[in-house]
Amino acid sequence: MKTFKTKTIYTFLIALFVSSTTLHAQTVWKVDNAHAKVTFSTVHNTISDVEGLFNSFDATVTASKEDFSDAVFYLTIDVASIDTEVGMRDDHLRSADFFYVEKYPTLSFKSNSIKETGTKNRYKLSGDLTIHGVTKPVTMDLWYRGTIENPQNGDIISGFQVTGSLNRFDFNVGPDFPEFLISDEVIIKADGEFIKQ
Repeated sequence: MKTFKTKTIYTFLIALFVSSTTLHAQTVWKVDNAHAKVTFSTVHNTISDVEGLFNSFDATVTASKEDFSDAVFYLTIDVASIDTEVGMRDDHLRSADFFYVEKYPTLSFKSNSIKETGTKNRYKLSGDLTIHGVTKPVTMDLWYRGTIENPQNGDIISGFQVTGSLNRFDFNVGPDFPEFLISDEVIIKADGEFIKQ
């Protein structure tokens, strides 16, 4: 009798463990760099926008829910890949005056919170952003744009857009260049397709 009870309890615990593991299984999604972009925009001399992007980056999303309401986002950027379409300006941005890529070659973000906004597929994404060796908490707007199957190769693809702004002075980027030359606010926009692994 004791053996039967022991086996029953053991079987129940195994089943519970397997069920729990299945329910909380994390799916990994990798960015498709050919269909992704990380851009930024600042105001120059208070009268014109200067836009740029980073050509080299990697991003991953992990989630267990289909609506990505428990997703965790990871992003790393090769800061030297900055591109504003003006070589002299890009070299200056790479210098110690701004990003100092020789000392701080990587920009990174890892989310630690995702909250529903009340609008379907729209979230507030919070996490730690590291730029120029400075780590600060930031909150961005996240739009989950849907999931499809690629008809060409069968890949399952999800799309996301992240938008928001940050203060460059918070990260010690270009501290000697006042706001009337370059706005302290930097507008961020990242779009990307992520492939289910």
